[in-house]
Parts: sequence; structure tokens; C-alpha cells
Amino acid sequence: MIQTIGTAAAVFAGTNVDDIIILTVLFLACRAGGVPRPWQIVTGQYAGIAALVAVSAAAALGLAVIPDRWVGLLGLVPFGLGVWGLVKARRAGRDGDGEAPRVASGVLSIAGVTIANGADNISVYTPLFRTIGPASSAVTVAVFAVLVAVWCVAASWLGSHKKVIALVERTGAWLVPVVFVVIGAVIVAESMFR
Repeated sequence: MIQTIGTAAAVFAGTNVDDIIILTVLFLACRAGGVPRPWQIVTGQYAGIAALVAVSAAAALGLAVIPDRWVGLLGLVPFGLGVWGLVKARRAGRDGDGEAPRVASGVLSIAGVTIANGADNISVYTPLFRTIGPASSAVTVAVFAVLVAVWCVAASWLGSHKKVIALVERTGAWLVPVVFVVIGAVIVAESMFR
């Protein structure tokens, strides 16, 4: 059980590092202009993560007929996303053309931003749910639910500290892709040694 909780926490953190930046920007917008409201940010984040988990669980069920060794190759998706992200970060740094996260104004648009930002979540959650079984999946979903709240609290706190925001924005361009590369490599490696 402890291992499942630790794995779930690591997977959630790894796939949602980029959400901290988006949530921080949303909380900054809330403080600056009153839109979106904090409850809209939290509700939208929960709705978006719930949708990503549901899609991943459904995809995992569809993969039940595929041997685990082949399912592990899905780890190439976050690995590829990470490599692509590093290439884009390098180009943006060279061109001085960094892209800021878009600010959403309501529950549905915040959920939409979370979902649109969640291709990496699906690519990591799907093989995870495929390989861990129903009981561990339930624990994993519960950990995700708790960590969404932690992410929202952390982003709200970050949204009130401009120096922290600048640091996250500077490192987020390379930190997120590096996390994806590591997660993808771990998924592929674990599938090879089963």
C-alpha cells in the first residue's frame, strides 16, 4: 500500500508539474481581476483531472488484451513528449519566444485547459492503470484526488509570491520535459524486465 501511494504521488507530481504554472497564473488572475474565482479554479482542476483519469482507465481496460511487455512501450509517448519539449524549450530560449500559459475564466474553460494540457497524463496513467489492478487503481485515484487539492493550495501560495513565479517559469521550460523523459524511460524499462 505504501509503495502504491508513493508511486501514485510520483506519477501525479511528474505529470502535473506544468499544471502548477497554469494554476499559479489562474490564481494570479484571480487576485488581479477577480476572475476566475478560487472555487472555479479548484472545481475546474478537479473536473479536468477526473476526465483524464476516466479516459486513462477506459484506455487501460482496452489494453487488457495486449501483453504487458507491449503496453510498456506506451512509455515512449511521455519520453517523446519530453524530448520534444526539450527541443521546444531550447528553440524558445534561443529565439527569446517563450509562450505563457493561457488564462481561463470559468470552470469549463479551466477543465478544458487541464484536459488539453493532459496528453502526458493519459500516456502515463493508461499503462499504470493497466498494470496495477483494481485495488491499487482505487488507491491511486484517491492519492490523485488529495494531490489536486495540494496542487491548488501550492499554486495559490505561489500566485502570491512573484519571485517564486519567476523561478518556476524559468525552470518549467526544461523541468517538465526532463520529468517526462524520466517517466517514459522508467515505464519502458520496467516493461522490459517483467
